[in-house]
Amino acid sequence: MRFHFFLVIYLLLAMVLSPASRAADQPTREVAITIDDLPAGSSSSMSAATLLDMTIKLLTTLRDLKIPVVGFVNERKLYKFGEVDDRIKALRMWLDYGFELGNHTYSHSSLNQVGLQAWEDDIVQGESVIKLLLAEHNMKLRYFRHPYLDTGRDLQTRRQAEAFLAARGYSIAPVTLDAWDWMYAGVYEDAKKRRDTALQDELTKSYLSYSDQVFTYAEQLAKQTIGYEPKQVLLLHANQLEADHIGELLEVLRKRGYHFITLGDALGDQAYGLPDTYVGEEGTGWIDHWAVTLGKPPQGAPVFPQWVIDRSKVLHQPQP
Repeated sequence: MRFHFFLVIYLLLAMVLSPASRAADQPTREVAITIDDLPAGSSSSMSAATLLDMTIKLLTTLRDLKIPVVGFVNERKLYKFGEVDDRIKALRMWLDYGFELGNHTYSHSSLNQVGLQAWEDDIVQGESVIKLLLAEHNMKLRYFRHPYLDTGRDLQTRRQAEAFLAARGYSIAPVTLDAWDWMYAGVYEDAKKRRDTALQDELTKSYLSYSDQVFTYAEQLAKQTIGYEPKQVLLLHANQLEADHIGELLEVLRKRGYHFITLGDALGDQAYGLPDTYVGEEGTGWIDHWAVTLGKPPQGAPVFPQWVIDRSKVLHQPQP
């Protein structure tokens, strides 16, 4: 009898601790993937051939994994002497591979820095090529992403900017998850040029670890602020780091219970209709917006690795 009792206990513990049971306990989460600064975050220093190779590698992974994505374009990056055709070709690939394009302004202008009229002009200037490419696929331009996530220094400017976007048929693409891949990307690209595989591996490991910390923080902050985890929107950038390792980043999300949805599906979450009066000198994510609006300034965010910042600063120092 005692043997039978202990056997039952053993089997119950085995069920509770089994991988299948742990997977069942994992909360169901949803996230939309968005990628900024197309055709590439550092396209000015990247040859057309490298840009095309990077784009193919990134898009092939996303297509093979069946991840819906919206890519946000800075059209100024298309106009590099002798490379315009190849750069437009790289942009067209996004649509050919089954993804969508949105507007990120022509020259990545900050609403907080250039003022409302210049910012509006930059949006209109940034539509020309995107609209033509979308029309080839019977699609319309419908999403806008704020450069630097700068939504206005004061509420009047923010509301005027939102009214301008709405009048042109745009939905604003918010951000709730952001692990600063752009900061890693410049250092990673330099290491790749120098064939420093050890540094590339170190950067990748740090990036994936920091991303996981950011996801934990955002999930907890959302529950503390609005009472639940909304359908998230992840901000990434078109760069060689993501081209080489986005599959690993997506696996980090999968292990956290995330399913991948369209941006349109994410925007259907009621959270994106909550009161939002955030303004400030620097842009930030929408969970922070809601927290500040409710008088609950967020605290305890993961600290970005200082050694990556230091290496990035060295790369951007003027050469003697």
